[in-house]
Amino acid sequence: MIKVDYSYAGEFISDAELEAIRPEVEAARDTLVKGTGEGNDFTGWVDLPEKYDRAEYARIKAAAEKIRSDSEVLLVIGIGGSYLGARAAIEALGGTFDRHVIFCGNNISAKYTQDVIDYIKGRDFSINVISKSGTTTEPAIAFRLFKKLLEDRYGAAEAAKRIYATTDKVRGALKTMADGSGYETFVVPDDVGGRYSVLTAVGLLPIAVAGVDIDALMAGAQAMRRECLEKEYMDNEALKYAALRNILHRKDKSVEILVNYEPCLHFVSEWWKQLYGESEGKDKKGIYPSSVDFTTDLHSLGQFVQDGSRIMFETVLNVVNNGTSIVVGSDEKNLDGLNYLAGKEMDFVNKAAMQGTIQAHTDGKTPNLKVDMDRLDAYNLGELFYMFEFACGVSGYVLGVNPFNQPGVEMYKRNMFKILGKPGY
Repeated sequence: MIKVDYSYAGEFISDAELEAIRPEVEAARDTLVKGTGEGNDFTGWVDLPEKYDRAEYARIKAAAEKIRSDSEVLLVIGIGGSYLGARAAIEALGGTFDRHVIFCGNNISAKYTQDVIDYIKGRDFSINVISKSGTTTEPAIAFRLFKKLLEDRYGAAEAAKRIYATTDKVRGALKTMADGSGYETFVVPDDVGGRYSVLTAVGLLPIAVAGVDIDALMAGAQAMRRECLEKEYMDNEALKYAALRNILHRKDKSVEILVNYEPCLHFVSEWWKQLYGESEGKDKKGIYPSSVDFTTDLHSLGQFVQDGSRIMFETVLNVVNNGTSIVVGSDEKNLDGLNYLAGKEMDFVNKAAMQGTIQAHTDGKTPNLKVDMDRLDAYNLGELFYMFEFACGVSGYVLGVNPFNQPGVEMYKRNMFKILGKPGY
């Protein structure tokens, strides 16, 4: 269960303001659901939890089982929305130190690439290359390199059985290569943009390989979709979140910091940053998405959040039921002065740090919202993914932008291609 709590922001947001913005938010929801707004050709994710391809879903499960049986490592090659959702789910649910799935092709670092090469030496591996076109620079370089290593180790015929391409259904360089080489292929839907694609084959295959229950993930998304479409404004967590952040934005809060107190949620924050950054940051508008890992970052950024420029608000991700019990012990000498914590669970201490920080930051005039997850499991994460996606679409329309394009990301590519001497640039 996901709940948005704004009780800590009462000083900054009144019930009257929430009611005043209601018509805009409900109109934005209608625009999103009816597909009448800008970017409506990329809103296939809205109905995806109910209308996904069941036959492909079964093939995803079968491929995941094969990979787990014949490979110690799956290399997932992709960038942006082609990897962030999967990495977020795997690190949140698959174990902090799980290395069955390695992500590459999301940078052009020679050192990182060499580290991956060193890691897979002597290990059986497969590749899931994810790209709509097959020509995006970072993943294309990585795929060229790791495909050769795979073919050198297993031979071309066997290597082809270990390469899974998630790409366009009918066109593009990667689709052409996959068809010509006999790779098993999965589809990047035409009507789902990369940052909304975690519940397609883009995210589901790597997530399933990591051992996460994708049935529960999809069930959570289905439940949240029903809530988003059916529940009234103040009982609708996605609409409430979209409304709250826009109210704060209109009060010159131009930066939103997503806060977690569980290190395994770090890449949920990274996924969220792309979702909101690419969706809202255009036409010289938008709320800048940032993130911190507390309590760790309290020792580096806490001072700024407490006393720095008042341009920000925080949204705290809170896992209500941690599911882990570790008790602080006692020490006879008590040189560290911690015996007052003896017998208390670490999660209790962590929650106390969270409550104390929220209070301190609100006292320092940084508004705090809180998103409560009942527990950290696949069902709740499916709910969270969909809630953030739906709220993002609504919030983008309230802001007055197209939430489904990203025209600005092409600028650096043109400059880079010119510097590298690519033909035509």
